[in-house]
Amino acid sequence: MEVNYIQHLNAVFKAFQEDSRLNPTHISLYLALFQLWNHHRFRESFHVNREDVMKISKIGSKSTYHRCVKELNHYNYLVYNPSHNPFKGSKIKMLKFGTTSGQVLEQAVYQGVPNQGQEVVRSNKHIQTNQNSYKLPKPKNEIEVLQFFKKEEWPEVEAQKFFNHYQSIGWKIGGKIKIENWHASAKNWMLKAEELKQEKQKSELSQNAALSLSKGQDNLHTTRNKNYNKPL
Repeated sequence: MEVNYIQHLNAVFKAFQEDSRLNPTHISLYLALFQLWNHHRFRESFHVNREDVMKISKIGSKSTYHRCVKELNHYNYLVYNPSHNPFKGSKIKMLKFGTTSGQVLEQAVYQGVPNQGQEVVRSNKHIQTNQNSYKLPKPKNEIEVLQFFKKEEWPEVEAQKFFNHYQSIGWKIGGKIKIENWHASAKNWMLKAEELKQEKQKSELSQNAALSLSKGQDNLHTTRNKNYNKPL
């Protein structure tokens, strides 16, 4: 899926405006990561170096950096996969905002200051349109979730798990914070499910390898007390 640079920034800035949980450090960090995402030609995911990101975002504290990037992940602006390998940076996946078509939709472009001759009422209408298109606190019903997961080529059972989980906790993140865009939460759910699947496969491969090695060692064992009187 292609990323519309202007449309994405318009939508995400509108999200920033509506999100009271954010502070300037969150926004500075997001824009630094967006710039790196742009440098990587909007790949599905990319690795980052903490020092580089801190330098671009002007964050001087490691604890502030880690806190803000984890909160951006929690607030469904991105997906953060920390790396414990000093030679391999953490992996970032930027969640897409706005339309993904190559054409900018006029009614969704944020007009903060009206141009000369432009009616203020019309500008406010654009802002309201953008606001309404961003907010998706919860799906209408389970069928809408099933259709969304089918569109993303995910199995029906995973859609049912997602719907039942968030339906049981009132469509809130951690049972506390209201979801503002359930599409983004669903994509985050898919990413985490895929990671768990890969970790399970790696674990099974490791167990099978260990079992095979153990059997090979058992085959090498021989008995010391042999009876050489038996015919061959």
